[in-house]
Amino acid sequence: MTGWDEDGDGVLRLPSGRLIRGRGLRAAMPTGHPPQLGIYLQGGAPPEFGWESRWVRWPDFWLPRDRSYTIEILKEALRRAEGERVEIACTGGVGRTGTALACLAVLDGVPPDEAVAYVRRHYHRHAVETPWQKRFVSRFSSPGDARS
Repeated sequence: MTGWDEDGDGVLRLPSGRLIRGRGLRAAMPTGHPPQLGIYLQGGAPPEFGWESRWVRWPDFWLPRDRSYTIEILKEALRRAEGERVEIACTGGVGRTGTALACLAVLDGVPPDEAVAYVRRHYHRHAVETPWQKRFVSRFSSPGDARS
């Protein structure tokens, strides 16, 4: 198995067909295979998980500290989700994770003004919690082709 089970907990199918798992770190680890790449959105350094990971400094209820780094990491996540198990996680799995998933949806072709609704429909109905997170998604774009 290289990718996620589409019916697995927290798995979001992007328009391209790529599957990304979102989750909350305070919940029990879902059963099945672990991720091959984890993107952890935390104010402080996350623990070691035993698989490759990236840390995006992102305080709870706020926005990422380094927008350029965040774009770089999300582009890597999208690229690697083509054939690997990639997860995006924060403490609760809703606000920061939902925001990052909505940004991935934009990189994958969803119009920025529709990305929050897309993630709420296909991942979690309360994803993207704050007005500034919603604004971040609505203004999200990346120079160049995100899939290259």
